[in-house]
Amino acid sequence: MKISSRGRYALRMMIDIAENSAGGWVAIKDISARQEISVKYLEQIVTHLTKAKLLRSGRGPQGGYMLTKAPEEYTAGEIVRAIEGDLVPVACLADDKNLCSRHEVCQTLGFWKGLRDVVNNYLDSATLKDLTR
Repeated sequence: MKISSRGRYALRMMIDIAENSAGGWVAIKDISARQEISVKYLEQIVTHLTKAKLLRSGRGPQGGYMLTKAPEEYTAGEIVRAIEGDLVPVACLADDKNLCSRHEVCQTLGFWKGLRDVVNNYLDSATLKDLTR
């Protein structure tokens, strides 16, 4: 499993907004300058974050983005999953019902489930507030 640059940048973007909002809007051009990520790339990422209701957007010259809840209420896992989708190490764990014809006799399925759980539990153990420290 590999987290894409979009997933990594989404987390950086959310941290930046948490650190720089002071209760107001944060302009994407300011995030771009601080994080050294192009505005165009951030615009692609922010679409997913607003669709997932992790960010609110404001239009106009005083607009930008702000968190929809307090930083301690976000987990790194929910932010990364908003961009990457489910974080599963093997395809047979991607659906609610395992469609693999061998899932009942697979000797490695438990191992892959364990890895999925460790990764998700770790990502969900860190809040956005934790990452701003």
